Amino acid sequence: MELYGYPLKAKFNQPRPPPPKVLPAASTAAAKNCVSCHPESFTMPWMPNSYYKAAALNPTLAPLTENFPGLPPTKIVPFISEKPNSVFTRHTLDDWHRSNMTNYKESETTRHNAERLRADLNRAIKDVYQQAKRTQGESTRNLGERVNDIEYWKSELCIELDAMIRETNSLADMQKRLERALADTEGPFQVAHKCLLHREKRMGIDLVNDDVEKQLVTEIKIIKSCRERLQQCLDTVNAQLMCNKEARQELEKDLADKQMGHHIDSKCYQLKDTSRDIHFFKGVERIDATVSVPETWARFTDNNIFRSQSARAASAKLRASTESLLMGTADEMWRQFSKVNDAFTSRITETANAKSKIQTHLAKTRQEIFQIETKIQVIQKTIKDKEAQLKVAQTRLDERTRRPNVELCRDAAQIRLVQEVNEINETLRNLHQCLRASEDMLQMLVRSKGVLEQDLVVKNNSLFIDQERCMGMRKSYPSTVQILGYV
Repeated sequence: MELYGYPLKAKFNQPRPPPPKVLPAASTAAAKNCVSCHPESFTMPWMPNSYYKAAALNPTLAPLTENFPGLPPTKIVPFISEKPNSVFTRHTLDDWHRSNMTNYKESETTRHNAERLRADLNRAIKDVYQQAKRTQGESTRNLGERVNDIEYWKSELCIELDAMIRETNSLADMQKRLERALADTEGPFQVAHKCLLHREKRMGIDLVNDDVEKQLVTEIKIIKSCRERLQQCLDTVNAQLMCNKEARQELEKDLADKQMGHHIDSKCYQLKDTSRDIHFFKGVERIDATVSVPETWARFTDNNIFRSQSARAASAKLRASTESLLMGTADEMWRQFSKVNDAFTSRITETANAKSKIQTHLAKTRQEIFQIETKIQVIQKTIKDKEAQLKVAQTRLDERTRRPNVELCRDAAQIRLVQEVNEINETLRNLHQCLRASEDMLQMLVRSKGVLEQDLVVKNNSLFIDQERCMGMRKSYPSTVQILGYV
């Protein structure tokens, strides 16, 4: 409510009304002209024209009928009595006392009601403060319990996350050992293949399917089987590492959410009525941005921890089986490697013995050939000597055929010469037979010598392949520590 004569504050904010379309009255135009004659009036504080008009009026008494034009003259009560020198009284003294008592009682009643209202207000204010304090205390207690719950689940998540990180690192180390073990099996596999290829270069009778070749084929099969099992185990380990990584990511995400929630709830827990950074947020209580309830909230974290524990248990079991697989494959490959080496050693020893015997027989054969050749030379010399004797005897007989007449006597000399010639011819026939037999035997000995020498070359080649090439490569076979992937 604005007082009469004071400026209307709201009019400062109202725009000036547009000029009327009709011409203003003469008095209004005169007033405007008057205002325009005094430009200093624009600098004076704005006051309504009524203030100046009211201040310029001179108060005068007028008849009551003029002030109340709607009231008939007969109903107007005169303030002054018509009788001279007498005063008109509207109320009696009892009315005055009664009015005072009524006012007193009304005042007392009003004060009493005001006191009761103040007491009620004090109780209401006290109740409001107590209710607000109790409600705020309950909210603070609930926030504290919530902070404790978050701290508990945070600790559980941290413990599980540390365990998962250790298990994942252990499984990653096992993965590296598997990869190294799988790579280390390539060497023995190539060695076994090369041994088989080298042994294909054996010659003659030594190109046999012996125990060494059988053990080499078995070794290749075992290495292939071990490689397949190691590769399958490596694929399983890679899949388990992915599961561990997913479980770890869920734990880290849940832990990050818990840390953010713990920070927010701790901040809310520490807020008080005197705290800074508290503001009004109208209608915030009507916004429901929640996505879970305490049961689902706890179940979510519990499921994450259970999933991580299951992944850790599977990972630990897989590590144990992988360790067993590494030990088993290494032992199996090493045992077969030892069998192949033993077979090579036996075959090399057997070949060396055969070579030694061949060398012995070859030496004897060469000695026998030398002796046969010597005998042949003796027989040939004997034959030449006997032929000279035969020539002498036959010459004697031929000369004695030229004796004249009776001198052709069959005497003892003639008979002996004939016997000598026959004996020498028989001896020559025997000697020629012996010479032919010796020459045949020499040919047989030479052939045997050639066979022995060829067999010796074969044995030398087999020994070189088995002892130098194959066993030379198998000396570089990885140790058990390398197969197990410890280095």
